[in-house]
Amino acid sequence: MKRLACHFLLCCGIAGLASACVAGESNTNSNAAASPGTTETALSPAPLANTNADPVAKADTNSSPAALADTNSSAVTANTNSSPAPLANTNSSPVALADINSSPHPPANTNSEPAALSNTNSSPVVGTVEPAPKTDFEIALEMGQQQRHENCLAAAARTLEDLLKTNSPPAIQRAALFELALVMQDDGQSARAQQIWSQYIHLYPDDPAVPDVLLRQGILYRKMGAEDFSISKFYAVMSSALKLRLDNMASYKRVVAQAQTEIADTYYLEAKFDQAADFYNRIIKSGDGEENREQLQCKRIRALSYLTNHTETIAMAQDFLTRFPKSSDVPEVRFLLASAFENMERNADALEQVLLLLQSQQENVSKEPEAWAYWQRRAGNKIANQLYKQGDYADALQIYLSLVSLDASADWQGPVLYQAGMAYEQLQQWKKADEIYSRILDRQKELTATNTTPALASLMEMARWRKDYIAWIQKAKLSELALHPLQSTNTPGTGPH
Repeated sequence: MKRLACHFLLCCGIAGLASACVAGESNTNSNAAASPGTTETALSPAPLANTNADPVAKADTNSSPAALADTNSSAVTANTNSSPAPLANTNSSPVALADINSSPHPPANTNSEPAALSNTNSSPVVGTVEPAPKTDFEIALEMGQQQRHENCLAAAARTLEDLLKTNSPPAIQRAALFELALVMQDDGQSARAQQIWSQYIHLYPDDPAVPDVLLRQGILYRKMGAEDFSISKFYAVMSSALKLRLDNMASYKRVVAQAQTEIADTYYLEAKFDQAADFYNRIIKSGDGEENREQLQCKRIRALSYLTNHTETIAMAQDFLTRFPKSSDVPEVRFLLASAFENMERNADALEQVLLLLQSQQENVSKEPEAWAYWQRRAGNKIANQLYKQGDYADALQIYLSLVSLDASADWQGPVLYQAGMAYEQLQQWKKADEIYSRILDRQKELTATNTTPALASLMEMARWRKDYIAWIQKAKLSELALHPLQSTNTPGTGPH
């Protein structure tokens, strides 16, 4: 019996010691984030505070895959593996997964190394993954770009030139060279910019940005007054786009249409209106520039207006007004259409277009008030003066009176009213002419030494002279009636009444 009792006590003691070891190992594994082999009293207070404050983190710590790996042989391990809840919590933690997935540069091993995810969840900042820091080269490039946008061109040039002297990656070198050319262009150093653009094409002949660089070179050459070089660059845009085999045919057509438009614009600026009109027409008919049809057609009308083919100008202008009735170019097109009618001596049609322009709806004028006012004045003045010279005083008077309301200033109304007074005189409506000149002279009280121009002062004197002349004519007519009442009564009146 004594032997059996001793054997029983020995077994109980071994079992108790084994339970204590299992408990100690579990505590040691659960605090792996502190230091291996430490006891429970030696844990860092910060992790414990964070763990207790974040129940999601606490659940993740207890179900850490690392802990499962260390305790596969224990009874606790079996219970943990049979419970799906901790795994579900670990994988679906809204804090940890949201931060990891939204990181601009997520670590490549986040999903393939569960231990790393476990350590992340048990850290003081739960689920936070720091983005990959930018390199010094990237920071320098962004600095140069920012300096250019802020118009600190000298500083931008220094930053980019220093960056180009480093052993930065090819992508950084390419972007810095492109940016440096833009800096030189903005700074007015056209020759230097052209040199850098040429260097870019030489270094990166297969870069997709080559057509854009060539286009910039062409525009810059045109500003420099080198039209031939400009046109050659625009032709090079088309050939380079074909060589580089852009992503799709639509991209190629868009680049070609833009290059052709620049060629046409260059011819227009050189006053080669026939070639410009031909290029604009070519683009329109090809359909490549359909998205810019409004601008292309307006430019073609401008070019045609300088040529003697007024019939085609009229046709294109009428088509434009039908297609784009709300375009900001409507006032200019109406002016060109009225001018074409006037050149063909179709005065009634010209008058109609000018009156339509002057009587345009207010909502249209309010969109581009300065543009509308400019073309209204220019069209009204040109057509009205031409009609006056041709002896069509009634139609000219109609336009003059419509022009008065465009501007309330004395500088504008004075000359327009004077022309209306002259038209009334030609129509022998002396009383109305006198009233017009009186309206001009009434504005004289508004004038001071500071706002009176020599032209306006001269206009006031001319209006006073015309008013005196009408008064003299009226007195002369009355004297004639008194001396020859019967003759004057029988003779059709040609003077003031």
